[in-house]
Amino acid sequence: MLPFLPLFRRLRHGLTLGVRVLAIDGEGRLLLVKHGYTPGWHLPGGGVDVGESAEAAARRELKEEANAEVEGALRLHGLFFHPSYGGRDHVACFHGRVRPGPALPPNLEIVAATFFPLDALPQEITPATGRRIAEWRSGASPGERW
Repeated sequence: MLPFLPLFRRLRHGLTLGVRVLAIDGEGRLLLVKHGYTPGWHLPGGGVDVGESAEAAARRELKEEANAEVEGALRLHGLFFHPSYGGRDHVACFHGRVRPGPALPPNLEIVAATFFPLDALPQEITPATGRRIAEWRSGASPGERW
């Protein structure tokens, strides 16, 4: 193997970092979003921008996707490997209290952002979202993969 090949691969396929949030309102309901480009209900979140911390990205995504403001601190639930995106993607999942603002109109990215009671979550939750909710609710140690 050529000596520069590992470096070239690393530069060409950099690590990506995304965030998701287990966001709970004052009534104990969980915020989920439905995207216009993929099926199922997801935890709100997205990519971390250049020069942005993971927590700042989580706060920004909550505001952009659901007009929700974090109250107090966000706590890290776990850091997860997400092999579906180039084999180097990771997701930082936070949890915390949020204060909902006025509902945003649906758009091409987010067609719905809804707070659900924990005992009445929709059936169309994605598998990874379901795992994160189950870990958080039970206090179980987070898994390694998204």
